[in-house]
Amino acid sequence: MAAGANLRLSGTGRSRLFRAIAVLLLLALPAAFSLRAHAADELRYFRIGTAATTGTYFQIGGMLANVISKPPGSRDCDQGGSCGVPGLVAVAQATAGSVENATEVSSGALESALVQSEIAHWAYGGSWPPAPACAVPPPAAQQPGDAAQTSPAPPPSQNPAPPPPGPLKNLRAIAALFPEYVHVVVRAESGIRRLADLKGRRVALGEPGSGTLADARLVLEAAGLSECDLTPSYRRLAQSAEALRRGDIDALILVAGYPVPAVADLASLVKVRLLPLPAGFARALHAKYPFFAGGAIPGATYPGIDKETQSVAVTALWIVRAETPDDLVYAITAALWQPASRRILDGGHPAGRDIVLANALTGFDLPLHPGAARYYRQLGPEKKP
Repeated sequence: MAAGANLRLSGTGRSRLFRAIAVLLLLALPAAFSLRAHAADELRYFRIGTAATTGTYFQIGGMLANVISKPPGSRDCDQGGSCGVPGLVAVAQATAGSVENATEVSSGALESALVQSEIAHWAYGGSWPPAPACAVPPPAAQQPGDAAQTSPAPPPSQNPAPPPPGPLKNLRAIAALFPEYVHVVVRAESGIRRLADLKGRRVALGEPGSGTLADARLVLEAAGLSECDLTPSYRRLAQSAEALRRGDIDALILVAGYPVPAVADLASLVKVRLLPLPAGFARALHAKYPFFAGGAIPGATYPGIDKETQSVAVTALWIVRAETPDDLVYAITAALWQPASRRILDGGHPAGRDIVLANALTGFDLPLHPGAARYYRQLGPEKKP
């Protein structure tokens, strides 16, 4: 008590006490900053570029983010917790689509992305199929949803289209994921029965920067058409679906794994049909562009469409930059293919069930990232893709 009284009464004692406390705080600060820096080092964010939120890529991107994420403090995998990469927090990020994704990954604006295999091929090599002279996106000043977006393309002299990106030599693959099918959607009462009937019609071809737009041009070319023969529209997918519902356009083309949420929603509101792309058409397209393969969209995939529809498909890839650390990509690849990931892949969008190790190295020619290649090399013969 006497000492306490002296401290209360003595200015010198108080001064000494405050100095002692200050010294202790100064000594503690480096340790506190070190702990904070250590915690920050453990947490790493990882974006997965997808496409429109109403498309398949966005849903698959969210599933992949769940597979590979394991925030600090999470329970271990064997204790019923996350089986992802320790310290990694992954998120799906909406984008315009494959062409933009390839560019953003190459520049480092995105850590990874989903892209169509043929887009990855062209972006890596820098050699793109020529677009029609009239193939230009709407002026940059227009906002999404403007009525002017459904109008004949202006002459190239008025609004030249920017060149596609490439060569982007630092793009690398983690894995092939699932097939993406060409959908050509029209209203059920429409007289449009085949691709040739699109001539002179109002057709949504996908937004600039999307893989859909790049592939729509090739599909039209194989049918003897181009944007010059149509009244093209370059809206986002949700806006195109709404325009078709209202009757503002006659058809929309998209490339995605089925079922596409926007198309499913549209089919629940109005009766629609899918135009068939017959086997002969698929063979001709494959002969010129080998990334395309024949396939079919099963009946009952969309409300009111009970019969199977012949189509063509490409492969969806998961890509990163070559500069991404090998150990990180190895860990991501291992997390993708561990048995516990099946619960997430099989329980979300139906295309997740097509993401299987047996197809991980098929349908593309982009170089593998060394981290992913190391994982595949280490698999036993009975597990190798």
